[in-house]
Amino acid sequence: MKVKSVVIVTKPHQPDVAKVAADLAVWFGNRGIQASMDPASAEDADLCVVVGGDGTLLAAARLMRDRQVPILAINYGGLGFLTEVTREEMYPSLENLLAGKTVTNSRMMIDVAVHRSGKLVETYQALNDAVIHKGTLARIIELEACVDGLYVSKFRSDGLILSTPTGSTAYNVSAGGPIVYPTMAAIIMTPISSHTLTNRPLVLPSESRVEVTLRSVPDDVYVTVDGQVGTKLDSGDSIHVKKSSRLIQLIAPSGKDFFDVLRDKLKWG
Repeated sequence: MKVKSVVIVTKPHQPDVAKVAADLAVWFGNRGIQASMDPASAEDADLCVVVGGDGTLLAAARLMRDRQVPILAINYGGLGFLTEVTREEMYPSLENLLAGKTVTNSRMMIDVAVHRSGKLVETYQALNDAVIHKGTLARIIELEACVDGLYVSKFRSDGLILSTPTGSTAYNVSAGGPIVYPTMAAIIMTPISSHTLTNRPLVLPSESRVEVTLRSVPDDVYVTVDGQVGTKLDSGDSIHVKKSSRLIQLIAPSGKDFFDVLRDKLKWG
């Protein structure tokens, strides 16, 4: 892989992470590669290196906007399903990358649009998920879901998760949703603590267009995208979700596959 410039994205306000990022910049500089920690440099970078947890990677995905630049994610956070490269593997992985010995996986994203009174009020892109959820009061909300214009069901629950396969190992799996192989193309609909016990998660074709309408508002209800951005909803608001035309290119660590990650992170036998 030919690399001329790199943007390094880190967790903010953490001196140990900043030190790792500074060392990385020197490492790239010694190889004639321009490296910067300035977010503005993302416009010209042909590689993005993330040092942090999954949240830092999700922020980096938004930073790159529509540029499908390969991303190498170094785990300097917690569980880290997306940041698969460990600190010990960081420099060997970079050496392999520059030598063209890595594999890049394409991950689908979803476009999320909020409509109010027939008008578009907010748009987002998500690598993991869009979550419709209530505030702090212990009262259920009522949602109505349609797929491709076909009525699915009403959900009386704590909320609803609309997830990508990449996000299937995030909030989705905690809510009892399925783990979906991350390079697949699908949209996963998982109710959160459904009041109707027969409601179950749905795995939909990636080309599906999902519309979820908020029918009752006990108090504050929000849609949150990738756990980081979002907006408060009003009764009657509808959330439209579809596959994005944008893909995220994640560089996979050498000698490690998705099942290795599952065994490591979930402590499978």
